[in-house]
Amino acid sequence: MSAPISNVRPDPDSVLVDIVDYVLDFPIDSTLALDTARNCLIDTLGCGLEALTYPACTKLMGPIVPGTIVPNGAKVPGTSFQLDPVQAAFNIGAMIRWLDFNDTWLAAEWGHPSDNLGGILATADWLSRSAIAAGKKPLTMKDVLIGMIKAHEIQGCIALENSFNKVGLDHVLLVKLASTAVVGQLIGLTRDELINAVSQAFVDGHALRTYRHAPNTGSRKSWAAGDATSRAVRLALIAKTGEMGYPSVLTAKTWGFYDVLFKGNEFKFQRPYGSYVMENVLFKISFPAEFHAQTAVEAAMTLHAQLQSAGKRVDDVKKITIRTHEAAIRIIDKKGPLNNPADRDHCIQYMIAVPLIHGRLTAADYEDSIAQDARLDVLRAKMECVEDTQFTKDYHDPEKRSIANALTIEFNDGSTFDEVVVEYPIGHKRRREDGIPLLVEKFKTNLARRFPIKQQLAILDVSLDQARLEAMPVNEYVDLYVI
Repeated sequence: MSAPISNVRPDPDSVLVDIVDYVLDFPIDSTLALDTARNCLIDTLGCGLEALTYPACTKLMGPIVPGTIVPNGAKVPGTSFQLDPVQAAFNIGAMIRWLDFNDTWLAAEWGHPSDNLGGILATADWLSRSAIAAGKKPLTMKDVLIGMIKAHEIQGCIALENSFNKVGLDHVLLVKLASTAVVGQLIGLTRDELINAVSQAFVDGHALRTYRHAPNTGSRKSWAAGDATSRAVRLALIAKTGEMGYPSVLTAKTWGFYDVLFKGNEFKFQRPYGSYVMENVLFKISFPAEFHAQTAVEAAMTLHAQLQSAGKRVDDVKKITIRTHEAAIRIIDKKGPLNNPADRDHCIQYMIAVPLIHGRLTAADYEDSIAQDARLDVLRAKMECVEDTQFTKDYHDPEKRSIANALTIEFNDGSTFDEVVVEYPIGHKRRREDGIPLLVEKFKTNLARRFPIKQQLAILDVSLDQARLEAMPVNEYVDLYVI
C-alpha cells in the first residue's frame, strides 16, 4: 500500500526564489550591459518596423475588436494602435520576431531574448501613461533597459545548460518565464506575488516545436514569442489580484514540471544571474538568417565575389561542402521541398544558395517570388553538411561561443576554391567594434521604411544618446514612433 501524499504546502522551489530575488534586488550597474541594451532596443524596434511592410505580419496586429482604443493604453511603435498591455505585448512581440532578425542567444537552448521587449515595453508604456493621468511620475527608458537586461539574463542563464527543444518544447517557454518575472516587478508585485506569478508561468501550457520542424514548419514561429510575452503580462496581472501560486510547480512528484515535461531532470545552472547575457548577446546585423547560418552566409558572400572575379557561374559548381557545428546540422540542415518563407529561413542550404547566386540575402529573398528560381534547388542539392567537432566544441565554450561555418566549392572541371572559414559573425561580441556602426545603419534603414525624415531624426537624436535615452519618460519615447 502506497504512502499517502503529504498535503503540507512546501516552500517555493529554489529556482522560483532565485529568479524573483534577482529581479527585485540585483542592481544593474554595468555600463557595458546598459549600452548594449540600448543598442538592443533600437535594433529590436527596427526589426519590428521592417516587419510592418509584410501583410502576413500586420494581419495579426491591432485590437481584438477592430477600432478599439484603450485610454492610457500602450502604443504600438510604427502604428496608430493604442491597446491594453496584453494585446500590445502581442503586437510588439510579433512584429519584432517576424523576420527572424532580432538578437540571438546560443546555448543548450537557443532563443531570442529581445522577444521579451514586447511585454516589457507595452507594460512600461501603459504604466507611464496611467501614472501621468493620475498625476504621478512615469517610468523612464532606463527602467526599460534594466528590464531588458534582467529578462535577457533569466532566459539566457537557464538556456545555458537546459535544452527544452530536446524534450519537444519551444524556447518561447523561456520568454514567457522571463517576461512574467520582469513585468511582475514593473507592475509592483510583492515578493510573494512575484513568486506566485513565476510559478504560474511554469504551470501554464507550453508551446510544442511542431511549427519549427519539417514537415510542419510554418509562420506560427514568427508570432509564438509575441504570444509568450503577452501571456506573461496576463499572468503577472492575474498575480496582482492576489491569485495564489504553486510553490513546488517544478519539483512536485508526478505532477510537477520536471516529472511531466523534463524527463524527471532538474534544471542545471552554469552561473548566477547578473548581466552576462546582455553583455554577450549576438546581434543579427547583416542578414536575416537563423543564427547558426550567419557565418555561412558571410562566407557565401565572399565566394560570390570570387565567382564573379573568376568568371565562373553557379552552373559550374559540382559540390559544396559545409563544414559546420552540430547544432546547425540538427536545426537547419534540410533537404527536399521548402514550402514557405518560414521553411526557407531555417534551411542552411537555401541561405547559402541565395547569396551565391544573387550576392545578397534579405527578408524578401525568402518569399515565393525569389524561391521559384530553379537554380536555388539545383544548388541546394549539391551541398553537404559535415560536422567539425572542434567547431562544435568552440560553439559550447563559454569563453568563445563561436558559430563557425566553412564552405568549400568544387567545380565540374575538378578545380576548387580555397575553403572560406568564418568563426564569428559580425554581430558577435568579439566583433562589436565592426558591428555596432552597421547596427546603427540597419536601424536608420528601418526607420526610413516607416517615418518621414523629421521623425527619423527625432528618434535617432535620443536613441543614440545613452544619457538622454535613459532619462526620457517611456511614453514620450514611444510617442516618437507613432504614425
